[in-house]
Amino acid sequence: MMKRGKAYKEAASKVDKHMLYEPLEAIELVKQTSTAKFDETVEMHIKLSVDPRHAEQQVRGTVSLPHGTGKTRRVLVFAKGEKIKEAEDAGADYVGGEDLVEKIQGGWFDFEVAVATPDMMSVVGKLGKLLGPRGIMPNPKAGTVTFDLERTVSELKAGRIEYRTDRYAIVHVPIGKVSFTEEQLKENLDVLADALVKAKPAAAKGQYMKSATICSTMGPGVKINPIALMTVSR
Repeated sequence: MMKRGKAYKEAASKVDKHMLYEPLEAIELVKQTSTAKFDETVEMHIKLSVDPRHAEQQVRGTVSLPHGTGKTRRVLVFAKGEKIKEAEDAGADYVGGEDLVEKIQGGWFDFEVAVATPDMMSVVGKLGKLLGPRGIMPNPKAGTVTFDLERTVSELKAGRIEYRTDRYAIVHVPIGKVSFTEEQLKENLDVLADALVKAKPAAAKGQYMKSATICSTMGPGVKINPIALMTVSR
């Protein structure tokens, strides 16, 4: 069993483990119970009433958070021809083709997200076993296989994130930093919740959001009333 330090125990004592907090109350608690010396990421973990083993019940998509995540991600783009300049002008950190494929095959992974134009996928396909397990393989469902590099790269640099259920039907996503204001984190959370509700599969049964927990990187989890999250969808 993991041993918790004094600071963590003191922070955790402020949280009622049996309480379902309203979103803004939970966010305030996360900020109060952040004890790390660095600017911790604020994370959401939401369990959905879906069975990811069935393709029609998988929940996956992207959403642009109004205040970003507080982290600038390094974006790599696989492109050729005039699309190379488009990606570079949009702010991509790395742009190339076969040269980048060979570099990655050699063990280089100095980027957080990969984008590819459709005509490059025959080349990028060689990297499936390397990028797939890391969750960064370009994929049409995630909006990372596209010819619209200007918009895609700009959104990714500004704070567009991907969400998807894991094998336990839980979505794990960052919604900002502890240094964000309560209002900024609440607005990011509302946009995420709205996107998840709109992505609800027709086959989902019962209460769609079964549970929701918010926490900072090193802080205790705070349970949120999932019904409150579902009502933000407009």
